[in-house]
Amino acid sequence: MSIKISLTHIFIDCKDPAGLQEFYHKLTGLEKCKMYNSPGLVINKDLMLMFSACDFDYIPPVWPEEDGMQQKQIHLDFGVEDLDASVAYAVELGAVKAPQQYGVNHWVTLFDPEGHPFCLGIDD
Repeated sequence: MSIKISLTHIFIDCKDPAGLQEFYHKLTGLEKCKMYNSPGLVINKDLMLMFSACDFDYIPPVWPEEDGMQQKQIHLDFGVEDLDASVAYAVELGAVKAPQQYGVNHWVTLFDPEGHPFCLGIDD
């Protein structure tokens, strides 16, 4: 028997789903959508990135991780052609560059407006 399982949605918990949708829309140019009463972005015809309001008090993750603090539960990596220009654009949109960096000119870690870490890296 062959079983096919496909990833169809990635949900990110947040305080302001519409605001985070707008941030990532502007960052990536991905098409906006709405499903399951949540705003999202179309990655491709079979995969959506969705933003979901929490049913608890949202606590931004700490990165790098620290014992006893809210850990990151997901982070997104984006390939870029011009790292410096892409980082500047993300910051202009409301991202914050992480104080600690490990990418050594290959990728930069930033925090989206709700504190989720994401990386921009040279698209090889």
